[in-house]
Amino acid sequence: MTTTRDTMLARIRQNKPEPLPLPDVPTFVNEADDLSDRFEKALAFVGGQLVDLQATPASLVGFLQETFPDAQRIASSVPLPGLDLVPVGPETDKQVLEQIDVAVLRGDFAVAENAAIWVPEASMMHRALPFITQYLVLVVDRDALVPNMHVAYERLDRSRLTYGTFIAGPSKTADIEQSLVIGAHGARSLTVVLPE
Repeated sequence: MTTTRDTMLARIRQNKPEPLPLPDVPTFVNEADDLSDRFEKALAFVGGQLVDLQATPASLVGFLQETFPDAQRIASSVPLPGLDLVPVGPETDKQVLEQIDVAVLRGDFAVAENAAIWVPEASMMHRALPFITQYLVLVVDRDALVPNMHVAYERLDRSRLTYGTFIAGPSKTADIEQSLVIGAHGARSLTVVLPE
């Protein structure tokens, strides 16, 4: 005995349209854009700071020591020779994570239009680390700038993707008395470092 439900589902299957190919979506890339300048302006707009180590005599370790002199606990997915680092992994206890002063993580690429930086899970060490640290430093190669989110999504390797996030600026909210508060729910600052 067939039910009304079975009859209705059979009719839907019979009237299923032929699949159509997805439309080609343009990437809206303006070849005349200066990606570095656009990224720097977008990062400043969202409350981040850009540090170009090619333009300074300091190394990454020297920059961290100078910028965060009181940092006791630093976690890093980037090699930092000479610094005593807090080991962090996927099973690290939340009490250890909330004590991290500075997290230094590698970003795969950065988006010029909005200063968003793609940080895959493999570079995070722990999924909560970029959001629970006091100060976040993201290291991105200078040749890893893409113009916009259309190109950024094309660049993601979805077949190997487990988890990742785009991070744009430090934590912020404007819900409190209609004034912008930086560092309200997460990292107090975001520094993007272009290595030597």
